[in-house]
Amino acid sequence: MTNPEPTSMRALCFHSYGEWADVLRLERVPVSKPGVNQIRVRVHACALNPMDWVLCLGFMPGTLPRGIGLDVSGTVDAIGEGVTNVGVGDRVFGVPDFMGYPSAGVAEYAVLAAWQPVPEGLDLLEAAALPMAVETAVRSLDLLGLSTGQTILINGGGTMVGFAAVQMALMRGAHVIATAGETFASRLRELGANVTSYGDGMVERVRGLAGAAPDLVLHTALAPGVLPDLIKIVDGDPRRVMSISDFDEQGLGVRTTGREPDSVPRYDALGHFAQLAAEGRFTVPVARTFSMDDWRTALELSHTGRAHGKLLILINRAALMG
Repeated sequence: MTNPEPTSMRALCFHSYGEWADVLRLERVPVSKPGVNQIRVRVHACALNPMDWVLCLGFMPGTLPRGIGLDVSGTVDAIGEGVTNVGVGDRVFGVPDFMGYPSAGVAEYAVLAAWQPVPEGLDLLEAAALPMAVETAVRSLDLLGLSTGQTILINGGGTMVGFAAVQMALMRGAHVIATAGETFASRLRELGANVTSYGDGMVERVRGLAGAAPDLVLHTALAPGVLPDLIKIVDGDPRRVMSISDFDEQGLGVRTTGREPDSVPRYDALGHFAQLAAEGRFTVPVARTFSMDDWRTALELSHTGRAHGKLLILINRAALMG
């Protein structure tokens, strides 16, 4: 006997643009069908990202209503035309189509635009923490052209993109310096990075650790006003600095991951790093989990920038009892 096709679900959506606390609401919406080359999953967990509240503000505008939640894991519930590499019931993780549907990952069901199987040995919670951090870190390091033997400063080693990028850079044979607070400083040192603090004197501290100007800088911290110092660190060459979020409104010449001419999503890297995570050789730390009803508390903590790891909303009620 097959399960009936779901017709409605709970989802977190916004119907107008504005501050997330003002526009988001948990409501009942129709369940969308997957399109060509898409799948639908019954969501197990969804991780939060700064991008969620930026979408609420109207970044990448589209047809309303829209949803939030760009990192999900779950089980395949329906398969769109052209999909041949998964079956109903398979465990997968990936990125929802957040532009084409009225809901995204914080929902009981989500249509995925990109996905990979969850390898044996990797928990669905851990898998949900991976997509955006892995994709952004891989793309940024590739655009920078990081190679073996180079020295890179990762400003924001305690952000989840930064934490992922530190591990990736070390795997490439680079010398890594990371700025971080005390929460992640010891873990970053254990990985093999040299770590220093933010704030006054950062330029001198970083150059002292490097012995000269680092070759490259990846800026992942949500720290306004720091770009001039990052440029100083690399001898005044802004093209050696890549930011994932600061769009260089001052016109300093710093590169931005999403605005590079050859910047394309690197979802192809998700499977490789999921396998490494299953083997205990790569991780994106999970800080806390929340029920769907506690979405506002989760987003309030996410918005502070002091979550100290990924925040996950558990959609599957059974998961909350496990």
